[in-house]
Amino acid sequence: MPIPDPNLTPPFNILRLSHVEFGVTDLAASRKFYVDILGLQVTDADDETVYLRAMEERGHHCLILKKKPEPGIDYLSYKLWSEEDLDKAAAWFSAQGHPVDWVDRPYQGRTLRTQDPFGAPMEFYFKMDRLSPIHQKYELYKGVKPLRIDHFNCFVPNVDEAVAWYNSIGFRVTEYTEDEASGHLWAAWMHRKGGVHDIAFTNGLGPRLHHTAFWVPTPLNIIDLLDLMATTGYVGNIERGPGRHGISNAFFLYILDPDGHRIEIYCSDYQTVDPDLEPIKWDLKDPQRQTLWGAPAPKSWFEHGSTFTGVDVREADLKATPIIAP
Repeated sequence: MPIPDPNLTPPFNILRLSHVEFGVTDLAASRKFYVDILGLQVTDADDETVYLRAMEERGHHCLILKKKPEPGIDYLSYKLWSEEDLDKAAAWFSAQGHPVDWVDRPYQGRTLRTQDPFGAPMEFYFKMDRLSPIHQKYELYKGVKPLRIDHFNCFVPNVDEAVAWYNSIGFRVTEYTEDEASGHLWAAWMHRKGGVHDIAFTNGLGPRLHHTAFWVPTPLNIIDLLDLMATTGYVGNIERGPGRHGISNAFFLYILDPDGHRIEIYCSDYQTVDPDLEPIKWDLKDPQRQTLWGAPAPKSWFEHGSTFTGVDVREADLKATPIIAP
């Protein structure tokens, strides 16, 4: 399918991805994983909830851990350019027939809750409490030394539909994988903030969250994390990598938290600020799109994902598959 031209006049202005709320079954175990192993900073906590931020972030949180009977994803959140954009977004979603609710979220101003075409819950806000900078408090740097949240990746049953819809609200495609036989998209990477992606879409049973990614300073931080995980009881949580993606050119590692939520540790991609930058096309059967060094991803990487709480899933429309490791 043709990639749509960039939409430079969207109905409201999304600045970037912001944060995600994970439902976790053992709050203490999840806190240990994200704080002691990965190195995120606690900004508030009680018996039910832990708020976390990374080292370069000034907003109150980029990840919320919420104690729940079952693991799941409550929502993906995005920051808007202005308070006025909140009202524009509410009017647009309502006109499109999407549910619109105003919800109360701690440490945020007005927050709009709605959903994308597949039912995945989305939230939008403009104002979040600001915290003092800690990026030069090097005594706080632990684990993999996460600097900021970078992107989401979601399984969706139709990537062509996802690209068209997210383009309508201003997301731009940077790279994509196409199935040559059908001409349909198998995956796509889309951004607002000028990196390779704020959100990506992978063909599969969905909607589900495939992973949440955190940016780190260097590939050596990933090596340090592997040594730490391998010697603190988390070797079984290492799923894929380290390696370098063909798509995005980023150095990566995929790990699973205690509830199976997938986390990518990520660095070394490139800027995509120019709106007329042409998207890069990859063939679905090219193994270098997955890993530049040629190693295919494991089967679990194409099958395992986190469900959105209360959201039904459906099988993918496109049945094509890439090369998968045994």
